[in-house]
Amino acid sequence: MNLLISIACLWGLMFSAQAADTYPSRVVTLVVPFTAGGPTDVLARTLAASMSKTFGQTVVVENRIGAGGTIGAGIVAKAAPTGYTFLLHHTGMATAPALYRKLSYDPLKDFEYVSQLVDVPMTLVARRDFAPKTGKELLDYLKTQKEKVNLAHSGPGAVSHLCAMLLQQALGVQMTTVSYQGTAPALTALVGGHVDVLCDQTTQTIPHVKAQRIKLYAAATRKRIGALPDTPTLDELGLKGFEVVVWHGVYAPKGTPKEAIDKFGAALRAALKDPVVTKRLVELGAQIVPESKQTPAALRDWLKAEIDKWTPIVKQAGVYAE
Repeated sequence: MNLLISIACLWGLMFSAQAADTYPSRVVTLVVPFTAGGPTDVLARTLAASMSKTFGQTVVVENRIGAGGTIGAGIVAKAAPTGYTFLLHHTGMATAPALYRKLSYDPLKDFEYVSQLVDVPMTLVARRDFAPKTGKELLDYLKTQKEKVNLAHSGPGAVSHLCAMLLQQALGVQMTTVSYQGTAPALTALVGGHVDVLCDQTTQTIPHVKAQRIKLYAAATRKRIGALPDTPTLDELGLKGFEVVVWHGVYAPKGTPKEAIDKFGAALRAALKDPVVTKRLVELGAQIVPESKQTPAALRDWLKAEIDKWTPIVKQAGVYAE
């Protein structure tokens, strides 16, 4: 541990002495621990394109997938704290400690915090030729057909998996769950009619709903989604209190110099004000968090609160991933 602390301090001294005035002097990597084309990836690439224009260097998105986002997060936790590697992760940072019996990192100890970004609601969708016509009919159908229904998710520990488990718990049924390595392949299977139902983020589902490739039944929120004002919530349909909203934040390896975090964070906040970015996010149903939450301290406090919130929920639901 002392060696790690010494190395981190050395990186900080090198950065302060040699690179603070010129940072960034080369390409910066933003790691996304999920598949290309998935909702977190879409968010990352939208932001990276804008950041590259104002940051002074290209921000590249690198997908390091597997184990519900824990592989990518673990890679960043162990990366050299040079200021050139960052992580964009979602709610999975808070659920992982309860979902996984063994983690290669500690979300509260092994990262520096940069900024919260956006909140993205989850939606309940199905293949376009699925029999139920309304959200109420869908819930009744799931209650009666149970294991005959194929309920897809994007891998053990992912938010879509947690949403699927909570949905079954709320309905008091056990459906046939089908796991995929990421949201993109899960949604592709739904579009192709290979599975019946999926709980997924609006950033992923809205384009397919508009193109009539899938059916939209409900929002997994307590309040209706601004981009989908005519879509009822699961709370309205009788699942009182049901809410799964995916929040996103950016992290850096522990010991990353403050100057790098400040500059990268400033570029992120500028991107969140970019009209091109904001228009795209609104179209996808994402809500940019208030500026008061776009700080390292706010992200740290939020992560701690979310870990405290999700741990008992996950344990009560009996959801675990190896």
